[in-house]
Amino acid sequence: MHSSIIAHRLSAIKPSPTMAVSARAAELKAQGVDVIGLGAGEPDFDTPEHIQQAAIAAMKAGHTRYTAAAGMPALRKAVAERISHDTGVTYLPNQTIVGSGGKQVLYNLFMATLNPGDEVIIPAPYWVSYPDMVMLAEGQPVEIDTCDDGFRLTPETLDSLITPRTKWLVLNSPSNPTGRAYTAAELSALADVIRQYPRIQIVTDDIYDRILFDGRKPAHLLHVAPDLADCTVVVNGVSKAYAMTGWRIGYAAGPKAIIDAMEIIQSQSTSNATSISQHAALAALTGPQEFIGDMVKVFQRRRDLVVDGLNAIEGIVCDRPEGAFYVFPDAKALLGKKTPDGAVIEDDLALCAYLLDVGLVAVVPGSAFGAPGYFRISYATSDELLSKAIARISDAVGKLK
Repeated sequence: MHSSIIAHRLSAIKPSPTMAVSARAAELKAQGVDVIGLGAGEPDFDTPEHIQQAAIAAMKAGHTRYTAAAGMPALRKAVAERISHDTGVTYLPNQTIVGSGGKQVLYNLFMATLNPGDEVIIPAPYWVSYPDMVMLAEGQPVEIDTCDDGFRLTPETLDSLITPRTKWLVLNSPSNPTGRAYTAAELSALADVIRQYPRIQIVTDDIYDRILFDGRKPAHLLHVAPDLADCTVVVNGVSKAYAMTGWRIGYAAGPKAIIDAMEIIQSQSTSNATSISQHAALAALTGPQEFIGDMVKVFQRRRDLVVDGLNAIEGIVCDRPEGAFYVFPDAKALLGKKTPDGAVIEDDLALCAYLLDVGLVAVVPGSAFGAPGYFRISYATSDELLSKAIARISDAVGKLK
């Protein structure tokens, strides 16, 4: 096949690194290797029973046909009510859209709003897909390292990044990969900067907003700055809080003109999200919520287990996240060391390859998230496997010279 058949826009795009790690771990497992996979970002809990039953009932009732491209009316109404509750800003159903996962919703947003060269400010460490989605839409990611600022974008840094080409600021709290969550005061300080630049739009990726620890209450940009609602799109979904990653339902609310433009993109690509999954998502948003609190307690216990275990390993420093189900340890002190066979650990990619090959633990390199020298662990697995994984990492690191 002639190479020119492939579009130029793909030249800078890479496959999802987290998916690649999971695939490599699965490949080793298929060969009979006892690998512990800590790469995938999905809860290990089953989807709650009442949500499963809602899907079964929808199938039996014949709800297996197309819905409106932007989602069935009942679900858009539930989304509007949920985001209105979460932000304090009133949204109508026609200001919402339902897509096949939060990833598709974000992709639709960038495709619908970015022109060639438009800049999108993305604080690093960031979810791996943000820059690539921006580039696919012919925008320009503007990545800024926040590692020295506690994984938070500061007002001073934000102000220094804004140019006449800046179109979007991406805020993800709690964060993937760090688990860091902004406080109301921090968001208010960012809002003070944003107000000085009326052309800037903000997208808040709130997919982990229900997974917060130590009694922490959610903080949202629109809580502290409701006047920014006209330039903010709120993105969320059912994947994380309701253990529904495979159901593929994400949603957004925002200015109607932007939502309408996103619907045009979706109507000419996938059309509606799966009808059965929409009925399940409706049950998730409107049904019992106690499951989430129970899940969060388990995640908090696992967080502490992993953070304490990693900090006991010489050469690894790990902050204690406020939310989500990831830790993002600093392993820069291990770079330059040698493996037992004399190979040099030159970077975080080499370190993660070593941990997989020698420690039989799959983690994701920090470079994938724009933070070289770190790595990400998803602790969405059992305490037993986490304890075993930490012991393996400790043993593998102990062999470095």
